[in-house]
Amino acid sequence: MELEMQWDGNPSIILDIKTRLGVGLPVQVKNIGFTGVFRLIFKPLVEEFPCFGAICYSLRHKKKLDFTLKVVGGDISTIPGLSDAIDATIRDAIEDSVTWPVRKIVPILPGDYSDLELKPVGILEVKLVQAKELTNKDIIGKSDPYAVLYIRPLRDKTKTSKVINNDLNPIWNEHFEFTVEDASTQHLTVKVFDDEGLQASELIGCAQVSLKDLEPGRVKDKWLKLVKDLEVQRDNKKRGQVHLELLYYPFGMENGFTNPFAPNLSMTSLEKALKGGAEGTEAADVTQKRREVIVRGVLSVTVISAEDLPPADIMGKADPFVVLQLKKTGNKNKTRVVNDNLNPVWNQTFDFVVEDGLHDMLIVEVYDHDTFGKDYMGRCILTLTRVILETEYKDSFPLEGAKSGRLDLHLKWTPQPIYRDS
Repeated sequence: MELEMQWDGNPSIILDIKTRLGVGLPVQVKNIGFTGVFRLIFKPLVEEFPCFGAICYSLRHKKKLDFTLKVVGGDISTIPGLSDAIDATIRDAIEDSVTWPVRKIVPILPGDYSDLELKPVGILEVKLVQAKELTNKDIIGKSDPYAVLYIRPLRDKTKTSKVINNDLNPIWNEHFEFTVEDASTQHLTVKVFDDEGLQASELIGCAQVSLKDLEPGRVKDKWLKLVKDLEVQRDNKKRGQVHLELLYYPFGMENGFTNPFAPNLSMTSLEKALKGGAEGTEAADVTQKRREVIVRGVLSVTVISAEDLPPADIMGKADPFVVLQLKKTGNKNKTRVVNDNLNPVWNQTFDFVVEDGLHDMLIVEVYDHDTFGKDYMGRCILTLTRVILETEYKDSFPLEGAKSGRLDLHLKWTPQPIYRDS
């Protein structure tokens, strides 16, 4: 049963807020007003009156939440950004404590109702790859972006990336793991901020991915458009995009499922990995100490060709060549120069020894050669997850930072996985 409910009250709640400077501030929360749609579940059904053993209630849709903040003995508005930061934290915490799939259980008849409690059903692996064309929030220089990711906005369940200074096209290449309780209704939220040092960070944009759109056991490579507000979709301003790799695997999934980040990989290849290794996993197992998986191997990259490159000189031509680099090790290779051609063909193969394939990436940049050096034309950034999973593939990639152009690459992986305890 779903009912719209309203609650108004005036409790006096005092919060002890710790700032970055270590200063404690007592903040009062009062004048709370709330309206939302609640889901009531009467379960289990029994033969004795009132015919159900317990009631579960959960917030399915929030319509309005208002409250007043006040620093005890002072004015909260005198501290820039503090009110907004506390307001957002309180809202997230209150909503998450009762928002579906979280549910509160009220026993009506004596009995064991542990099966009604919220339980983990799977793990979401997220690789935060990069962002591009972010809005600049700084008057001098460029934004210092970092990302916050969560399924449930609780402090101990929220992940934060490192800050990339002075860059509107940051590369993070960071891996995070989240517990999933209900893949059919939950979603991953990504918020990108501009770090302002001791002041409150400024939101650049946010995005969401519904977990129901992910195919279990298959890596999803996704670019998400950043918006100002997830609830208000009428936002046409360009705020940039964020690039994610997503992999959802339910507990108990068997046969043919590959989780490249799992701690119990097969020693042969990732194609044969994780044959039901998560079966029977209980809630307590989610937080147990995991082993770090180090996947070593040789990455062979064939730079086949490019097409429709943008002109780089007054004659409408270019002298393109390609530079390939592994981000973690810095190992580089480059192709020969093809003169006067916007559709060059190279067909050159380069081998890279990779020490940590799941956490490294390949950066492929195209340059125009001239007498006095080189001019940047565009780039492709590739994680190694796909080639590790598929062993070999060929694809055409659009050039980032260029008005036009695509790069045709062939990638092959020869694995040599080893393990070490983290």
